[in-house]
Amino acid sequence: MTEIFKAAIQRGASDIHIKSGDVVRARIHGELVPLTEQRLKQEQVRALAMKLMPRESDRERIDEFSDYDCSWGLPGLGRFRVNILRQRGSLMIVMRVIPIEIPTFQDLNMPQVLEKVAENERGLILVTGVTGSGKSSTMAAAVEHINRNRQRHIVTLENPIEFLHRDKKSSITQRDVGTDTDSFISGLRAALRQDPDVILIGEMRDTETIDIALKAAETGHLVISTVHTQNAPQTLSRLIAVFEPSEQEMIRIRLAESLQAVVSQRLLPRKDRPGRIVACEVMVVTGTIRDCIREPERVEEIPELIEEGRETYGSQSFDQHLMELVREERVEFAVAKAAATNPSDFDLKMNMFGEGAGQGVGSEEGIDDTSHLFGGR
Repeated sequence: MTEIFKAAIQRGASDIHIKSGDVVRARIHGELVPLTEQRLKQEQVRALAMKLMPRESDRERIDEFSDYDCSWGLPGLGRFRVNILRQRGSLMIVMRVIPIEIPTFQDLNMPQVLEKVAENERGLILVTGVTGSGKSSTMAAAVEHINRNRQRHIVTLENPIEFLHRDKKSSITQRDVGTDTDSFISGLRAALRQDPDVILIGEMRDTETIDIALKAAETGHLVISTVHTQNAPQTLSRLIAVFEPSEQEMIRIRLAESLQAVVSQRLLPRKDRPGRIVACEVMVVTGTIRDCIREPERVEEIPELIEEGRETYGSQSFDQHLMELVREERVEFAVAKAAATNPSDFDLKMNMFGEGAGQGVGSEEGIDDTSHLFGGR
């Protein structure tokens, strides 16, 4: 299996699927492809699951688990986030590949404004997107930026720990929920007594976690976390909707005061070379956006404010970034259009600038340089 893992990583796999009765498969550049010809037996998958489990007490109870999360490392190769599940009565393993090297914002092709966002002294930063959109990598890059440039105490609460950070200018305390602390809530409460400057929460899942995270942001800490939403307005609606109607107005006020930025991202197949590239929306929270968060009838103004703030604040909408990626010939027009917030509007805007499906950048006919219209970074 070690050789299979090596081959998967060398081919750029993001996930590896191991199931009894099937071949080993890997997700490479977004597609699930077979890595082996031989199908695995149930005993082989069970033996591998036992090897991946870090605690003897858990290995003894393997037949009792329906779902089990852990992390596992292979020296010289990398780390994996592991989910062991039961399907049709037998075990299956899904392994997410975590690179050894901590990525930077530059490595991830993220906008430069995120460096400034990560340098906030206090407040709440949210990284959002669907599963597999690279949220963990973006949060790791934020921690790495602080670690390289600031003398801070960073406490992370993860389930499981993914990227392993080394202390540089900062001191980093990484706690595995289930091993180092009982739960996100208990770990977050304890973190407030551990003299943190920055707190990273793997995911904000419930009202209690959101409430404590907001309290931490309100009391002078920088809090970084994730939500499974597709854009900034949806993120605000989702966080507020978790609470009882009687509490929602106060949550709006607290979010308006504490939120510093929302980074929403999607991974798209590249045009220029094999692999995927991130398309992201960045909402840098301004005074006007804070007013929109407080007043529910004004939330619909936020997308326009994000676009208008690109030059001044470094914010950008998905469509602005997608247009840039098409203009730079890093993403196909059709792929960008399918990923756009409003495909019809995106098509119209691109055709206005002569960059639609019928005329790509760098074609023989050529087009005028419109980079100033896109606010390219």
